[in-house]
Amino acid sequence: MAVASAISEGKTDVLNEILARLVQLANAKGNSEQRLTECMLLALKSRLNSVESSPPVTELFSKEHAAATQLLYDLSPCFKLGFMAANKAILDATLDQPSCNKLHVIDFDIGQGGQYTTLLHSLSERGRGNPAMIKITCIADNGGDERLKTVGSKLSLVAERLGVRLKFTVVPSLKLSDLSRESLGCELDEPLAVNFAFKLYRMPDESVSVENPRDELLRRVKRLAPCVVTLVEQEINTNTAPFASRVGEAVGYYGALFESIESTFWRENSERVKVEEGLLRKIANSVACEGRDRVERCEVFGKWRARMSMAGFELKPLSESVAESIRARLNCGNPGFTVKEENGGISFGWMGRTLTVASAWR
Repeated sequence: MAVASAISEGKTDVLNEILARLVQLANAKGNSEQRLTECMLLALKSRLNSVESSPPVTELFSKEHAAATQLLYDLSPCFKLGFMAANKAILDATLDQPSCNKLHVIDFDIGQGGQYTTLLHSLSERGRGNPAMIKITCIADNGGDERLKTVGSKLSLVAERLGVRLKFTVVPSLKLSDLSRESLGCELDEPLAVNFAFKLYRMPDESVSVENPRDELLRRVKRLAPCVVTLVEQEINTNTAPFASRVGEAVGYYGALFESIESTFWRENSERVKVEEGLLRKIANSVACEGRDRVERCEVFGKWRARMSMAGFELKPLSESVAESIRARLNCGNPGFTVKEENGGISFGWMGRTLTVASAWR
């Protein structure tokens, strides 16, 4: 924080002295605090001199970063349970629909499809002798058609094994103005769900672009008339907060996340190393970059509530049974993780610090 203040105030004379002290505390192979210090040190150096230490921008769209992010989703309970909460909200919302055995989910960032493997299992259990039918429509972005087709093939194998009928469709990158029920293949007799799990934080908003694609997408989705929209995001403000505040946000948020990872994995674990390399890129981008170069633009749940409301959505509080079933999934041997119902959403955290929040809207 002293470095952040010195940079903000232009006090270059004291910077080198503070940085020298930080170097002595940082260790990429040490405990969680030492690893966080290493990440923050590299991020601040990028902020100071982007020529010698360029901050990651294009790297956030690389295969390596996608793989590291997927590992984070798979290994961290706070992220994994967020996906689970979204699935339960989707299933609950379709139970009272006339065609409850049919379901159409639209996903704007399906990743490796892990969320839907779990959803397929839940649908197969709900079939009760009448095979469930699910359509998954995902939007291809940045030429990712082939990757998505591979994801679709894997999910099709899972569905076949479980006795669930799956139709997986990849829609080439759409302009927001072309987003409609027709372009997405929506039918009148199917319950429609839209899933936003760790997607919207990367979309520019009004602080970056006058077009404000973040809010425009939400308005367009509202016109699709879905029975439920699920939203899962990280609980940190790296969007509109000024530089020094973003440093403070990063220290608190990623400090808790690093501690939670430390409690779960030994230090030399190769998957942990990959996850933390991905977190370094996220931290450096959110701290060192401005304007369009700052891809990491997370917002807290209160801000998402305001955005969803302005787009015409109403919060659909997740039921107590959802929170209880998810709480039961937590590792009883690790009491540091928490699940709480807050302001209509379900928050997942570590030692009192909320890391992710899941919510449902209609």
